[in-house]
Amino acid sequence: MIESYQHRQKRTGEVHSMARTIAAPSTTKSKRPLAGKIFGVLTPVLNRFVTRIAGGRYVPVYILLRHRGRRSGRDYATPVVGLRVPGGLAIPMAFGEGADWYRNIVAAGSATIRRHGSEHQLVDPAAIDPDSATSPFPGWQRPVFRVLGIRQFLFLRGQ
Repeated sequence: MIESYQHRQKRTGEVHSMARTIAAPSTTKSKRPLAGKIFGVLTPVLNRFVTRIAGGRYVPVYILLRHRGRRSGRDYATPVVGLRVPGGLAIPMAFGEGADWYRNIVAAGSATIRRHGSEHQLVDPAAIDPDSATSPFPGWQRPVFRVLGIRQFLFLRGQ
C-alpha cells in the first residue's frame, strides 16, 4: 500500500508531494507452515544435538543432509526428517521454500545424505505436493501433513 505525504525542504521552503510504501508483501521468502513456526524457535538449540545423531543406525527418522552453499560455497550438514518413498527420498519442507538448505539443493541440483550410517548421493530435486494425484504418500499420512501445515516436500531421486 502506498501513502502520499507532503515534504518541506528546510533550506528553500519548497513543498514536494512524496509517496512511501507502508505495507508490502515479502517477495524473498514464503510464509512458514505451522510446523516451522512451532519448531523454528527451538531449531538452533535442537540442531546441535540432532546433528550428532541424525543419519545413524539407531535414529531412522532423521537424516543428515549435506549440501553446499549457493553463494558461499561452504559445506553444510543439516538434520532433517527424511521419508523413503518409491524412487527416492522426500523431505518435509517445514520451513517452506525460504529454507536455505532447500535453496542450496535446488541451486546445486543434488545433495548427499547420511541414512542408517551410510552416505547416499541424491539428484534431481523437485517440490512435490502430498495431496496431488501422483503423491507417493499413503492416504493416511496426508491429513497429518495438512494439520502440521506442510504443503510441500522436497523429492530427491536416488537410492
